[in-house]
Amino acid sequence: MAEPIALIAGAEAPQPFAPPCAVEGDSFLRLLHHHVYEYGRGVRALFLMTLTRAELARARDRLGKLGIDHFVQEVCPAKANLFFGRRAFVDVARALATRPLNMLTAEEDFMLGALLGYDREQQCLRYLARCERVALATAAE
Repeated sequence: MAEPIALIAGAEAPQPFAPPCAVEGDSFLRLLHHHVYEYGRGVRALFLMTLTRAELARARDRLGKLGIDHFVQEVCPAKANLFFGRRAFVDVARALATRPLNMLTAEEDFMLGALLGYDREQQCLRYLARCERVALATAAE
């Protein structure tokens, strides 16, 4: 049987968003590179990861090298939220995430969830539930 031949040798250029093979054992890096891959393929436009300080430094370095917009929201001394993706999405997330995420209004939470690509029906149900809780709390006062 004849050996298959390549039609164009070396024609495939390396893809900047493809995860390197060296991250096999590091689950944080595998997840980051999976998100970067989805970003590069246009699957999603905004991502959120809650990271330790050491992970955050590595993630910011990688995103900086790839030219991917991002911003950091402090959670506590040991952790931070890292938002990254397309510039307009990151800018809106930055405008919304001005306080802890659990303190967002129902509308802000809905918008952020939609930007992050969460299931739309679940976001609607979450919004309705949060509005109902606010109404109940207001009525109790």
